[in-house]
Amino acid sequence: MPSQSETATPAPTARPDAAAPRSGWIPGTSAIRFGGDYNPEQWTRETWLEDIELMREAGVNLVSVGIFSWALLEPREGEYDFSFLDEILDLLAGAGIDVDLGTPTTVPPAWFWKAYPHAAPVTRDGVTLGFGSRGIVSPSSPEYRRAAEAIAERLAERYAHHPAVVMWHVHNEYGAPIAESFDEASVANFRTWLERRYGSIDALNRAWGTTFWGQVYRSWSEVDAPRRSQSITNPAHRLDFQRFSSDALLECFVLERDAIRRHATQPITTNFMATSCPAVDYWRWAPEVDLVSNDHYLTASRLDAHVLLAMDADFTRSLAGGKPWVLMEHSTSAVNWQPRNVAKRPGELARNSLAHLARGADGILYFQFRASRFGAEKFHSAMLPHAGTSSRVWREVVGLGDVLRSAEELRGSRVEASVAIVWSTESFWALDLDWRPSEDLSHRERLEAFYAALWERGVTVDFVHPSHDLSGYDVVFAPSLYLLDEPSAANLRGYVAGGGTLAVSYFSGIVDEHDAVPAGPFPGRLRDVLGLSIEEFLPLRDGEQVRLTDGSTGAVWSDDVVLEGAVAVSSYAEPAAGGGPAAGRPAITRNALGDGSAWYLSTRLDGADLGGFVDAVLADAGVAVDVPEAGLERVVRVGDDSTRWLVAINHADAPARVGAVAADGVDVASGARVAADDVVDAGAVRIIRLG
Repeated sequence: MPSQSETATPAPTARPDAAAPRSGWIPGTSAIRFGGDYNPEQWTRETWLEDIELMREAGVNLVSVGIFSWALLEPREGEYDFSFLDEILDLLAGAGIDVDLGTPTTVPPAWFWKAYPHAAPVTRDGVTLGFGSRGIVSPSSPEYRRAAEAIAERLAERYAHHPAVVMWHVHNEYGAPIAESFDEASVANFRTWLERRYGSIDALNRAWGTTFWGQVYRSWSEVDAPRRSQSITNPAHRLDFQRFSSDALLECFVLERDAIRRHATQPITTNFMATSCPAVDYWRWAPEVDLVSNDHYLTASRLDAHVLLAMDADFTRSLAGGKPWVLMEHSTSAVNWQPRNVAKRPGELARNSLAHLARGADGILYFQFRASRFGAEKFHSAMLPHAGTSSRVWREVVGLGDVLRSAEELRGSRVEASVAIVWSTESFWALDLDWRPSEDLSHRERLEAFYAALWERGVTVDFVHPSHDLSGYDVVFAPSLYLLDEPSAANLRGYVAGGGTLAVSYFSGIVDEHDAVPAGPFPGRLRDVLGLSIEEFLPLRDGEQVRLTDGSTGAVWSDDVVLEGAVAVSSYAEPAAGGGPAAGRPAITRNALGDGSAWYLSTRLDGADLGGFVDAVLADAGVAVDVPEAGLERVVRVGDDSTRWLVAINHADAPARVGAVAADGVDVASGARVAADDVVDAGAVRIIRLG
């Protein structure tokens, strides 16, 4: 039996800056990639043959295979059986359908759980989780890492040169459902991680502020994972455990990736969940994949789900460094795991898919090709639903395949943005911990609000880490930047001094990378760039609102702002006019610094009021805005030869004019000339090559 002890894999060297250059796009056809997960282990050979013919009918050219098949490929430890995989890969190759070959390590087999019960994940409450679902065991388990590396290497040895295999897909959705584990192997790995990070136990004590509540450590062996405790646990301790947990999962990916790379040259990826998996810091992960791929599922109960889809796609493109990426999974209609699994309306399948295409995806894939008849996801929609080829969903899938073939000229083009939004996963982790000044503080709510305001104005955005090179952007919005280290703060100062426009929302710049308050008044390392200080936070009561002198209405938050170079653009109204606890104090400020300016918004504005603030910031930066008709989403992709395409998606129930941007263009599907007054029908999509 293999040894049950193993040295923890060193943390990979990755940095939170722009994504590293990719090794290239998926080899093979010049078409937009189209397809989805295919799970042949659920079906007979006769069904395989039927499915392959249907894939060809729909224009499928890429399927993901093998993701949940570890129990079949390695039925007993160290014994491998690749017979079913050999056959299906040969059949797909013969049909001209390429394969994204998955490593099946998201679901260790029953034999693994029996042989290594101590590898089971443990929750923060001390509950040991068992076999019977999908999801990794303890990411720090040496037995799991050894077994995962072995199956990945055996697959690469066997299929590195198979004609069907054009890319590799490691694991599945790292961080879901297991984001962290409190088992003993994880604790040991955490101590090693901390020792690498801090070098000495004294440095750890200083970083964590352990003199508070008498938590001083004298040796690494005294440091545990931040388990559930009598009151709240040291927030710096919890923040580092979140960093460690993301890195532990990344170590697992790197281990499998490197095992594959010893034999194969095809690009290697793993499917991110860009805005829906807060446990993983994708800025650290993006440089480690050859190309970025992402899974996205609508929150079907929300009427603005299409806006959140666009946000997710923009963040994924940003992780990809602006290069084309793959939508590895989304749904043709309803999913099966939300409280209310709302089916997509006619045309929504195409709108969702083409919105991802518009925002940089050169691969459009679904979970999954054929709907499962059994198991936990039997009610999840598929390209081929239970209703079969006579269904509306199947007809729309085939129709989308036709559209993607007509749009293949977009492949390799990029999306350009002059406006960015700051996305700092570490800051979000820290803000979401216990005992903040108001339970109404929500980084996600503010990100969505600012993004929606820009979406409504037709402004395409990139997402950036605060340490990134920001010089290419006219405006950078920071809706929620609670945690800020000194290098990132210096980067923001340099951006503004160099001519950029920065707009910061409340409760930003409050703590350093250890969740400690820097010396001096709030907002810490943002004081000089914003030209102000905050004497006291003035959070509002539940439902309370405050009036501003510009006529807007705030909620949730206010600050006692002291101007130190900035000027007040708007103030809180006097007490009798509903100014609240900050009555008469500055509410919105602007600070001139060098060649640029920095704005501060000290309360939560929504709707038209937030839109007015965004308009003022954009105007200050000289950003011209061409607002589309309500419900019309417009995104431009640009080719290496400067050819430009407009993807216009009408989410409204009435026709919408394409606008002047499309004048003298050519409809890619029909070849017809386009005028500014031409329309996109209700619920329809048009792709226009611009003149």
